[in-house]
Amino acid sequence: MLSLSQSLDAQLRAAMQRAFPEADAGLDPQLAPASKPEFGDFQANGALPLAKPLKQAPRQIATAIVEQLQADPAFTDLCLEPQIAGPGFINLTIRPERLAAEVSARLGDERLGVPAVSNAAPVVVDFSSPNIAKEMHVGHLRSTIIGDSLARVLEFRGHPVLRLNHVGDWGTQFGMLITHLKQVAPEALKTADAVDLGDLVAFYREAKKRFDDDEAFQFTSRDEVVKLQGGDPVSLKAWGLLCDQSRREFQKIYDRLDIRLSERGESFYNPFLPAVIDGLKVAELLVTDDGAQCVFLEGVQGKDGKPLPVIVQKSDGGFNYATTDLAAIRYRFGAAPEGDGARRVVYVTDAGQANHFAGVFQVAERAGWIPDGARLEHVPFGLVQGEDGKKLKTRAGDTVRLRDLLDEAVERAETDLRSRLNEEERSESEQFIQHVAGTVGLAAVKYADLSQNRITNYQFSFDRMLALQGNTAPYLLYAVVRIAGIARKGGDLAATSARLQFSELQEWALVRELLKFDAVIAEVEAELLPNRLCSYLFELSQVFNRFYDQVPVLKADPEALASRLALCRLTADTLRLGLGLLGIPTLDRM
Repeated sequence: MLSLSQSLDAQLRAAMQRAFPEADAGLDPQLAPASKPEFGDFQANGALPLAKPLKQAPRQIATAIVEQLQADPAFTDLCLEPQIAGPGFINLTIRPERLAAEVSARLGDERLGVPAVSNAAPVVVDFSSPNIAKEMHVGHLRSTIIGDSLARVLEFRGHPVLRLNHVGDWGTQFGMLITHLKQVAPEALKTADAVDLGDLVAFYREAKKRFDDDEAFQFTSRDEVVKLQGGDPVSLKAWGLLCDQSRREFQKIYDRLDIRLSERGESFYNPFLPAVIDGLKVAELLVTDDGAQCVFLEGVQGKDGKPLPVIVQKSDGGFNYATTDLAAIRYRFGAAPEGDGARRVVYVTDAGQANHFAGVFQVAERAGWIPDGARLEHVPFGLVQGEDGKKLKTRAGDTVRLRDLLDEAVERAETDLRSRLNEEERSESEQFIQHVAGTVGLAAVKYADLSQNRITNYQFSFDRMLALQGNTAPYLLYAVVRIAGIARKGGDLAATSARLQFSELQEWALVRELLKFDAVIAEVEAELLPNRLCSYLFELSQVFNRFYDQVPVLKADPEALASRLALCRLTADTLRLGLGLLGIPTLDRM
């Protein structure tokens, strides 16, 4: 009902202006969805804050607004007679024929009534971001899945989205790793894929231990970093081989999860780091502290009560994550061709990095690197925990590899499917079983994550996420199969363009739920909370179930059949589109 609410908001503002021309400042209808169905579709609360400046009772103000509304033909075409409730709330109910017309329009619209934005602007979504020479683990799951779903919603709304994978492909760890490989597996520095990535991870652990314990190794590693940064051809070749090998392994995960990303690692921003220091000097923000170049934050203090610094150049002249992130901000907001020309930059990382980004964002803002009207946002998320409420780990205490987690989800989905087929005495091809198990298993992992408020930690449970009941991917996938099947049984009548007619309470409840879809998508776009979409899809399936249980569809009277089949078709289409925006494909059969 996004377009209807926008029309209503404009009509209310005009009515308030006509009723109280002397109070042109601060005339806000405060229009919101009604809190209960019996109050109608919308509620305008704008009379209450006007009571003090106008020195009138809120009900008196509401009465004057309603009189002006009813004199407006556009309003009376849209709404039934307004009702004043309580101290001065105005309850508004959309005319049934307008609701039916909205449903009819969505039946022939592949966007299901969701308008493309009129002010489309480039958006950068920075997500996933694993480290080279390390396997993707469960810690990368949330960033990858949440970032992808947000990118899908922003793209659907019409924004050009650059999906960036800011991989950790530079820094001291490469000096350490190249030195270790030179000594124990020199072939890995000359031949692509000479060392399996799993072995490479083990090499990394060994190298880190040597770096921590052996001063001579530490010295050689640091020298290797200098060579790498200086462009030594052997070091660069070794670095390139390590990056390529990791990149191919990451891509296997992304392909499996249907994730699209453009890689732009930390190394991309190396040429721009000196300009960060120069820019901060020009802005007179840079302070030398203990030999390091810092920007002291405003309003952020350490335990000693002194302002906390963001270090942008270490005392040895080296740069760090903050410097790279500042260079990235400058590039992303910079005009093409020297930058991305973004108007909104979104970082999807764990909540533990909130302070880091708050500091970097403040420095960028004070330096004047964020254009007027542009948005720089951190999208934090909590930890993935085991069912014991602790950080999810293997029995051996290691971090869970993402590849193993996805494998287990698919294996469990396959076991459940074979068990159900056996109970139903159904015979299906192996191809069908593998396709359904793969779709359901991966969908279950994605939906279990996205359906949680991203800000909180969540407990990972295969049993819960693969359940056919409750707010789960299998439940919603099955709902799509079932509802689409009902619409198919109705044949051509489901696609009729005849005038829709509804008379039952459960029909109208489903109509109103279907018409919320556009507002939910706009809400996710603004607030970057995918769980809002998940909650809506689950509630829609529940409202449909009540409709189907209480109102005959396939056995309906001929005059009601086409309209009820249209509701089935639109419900299935809405669930499909909504799940697609979460990165979850649907099935024709389960």
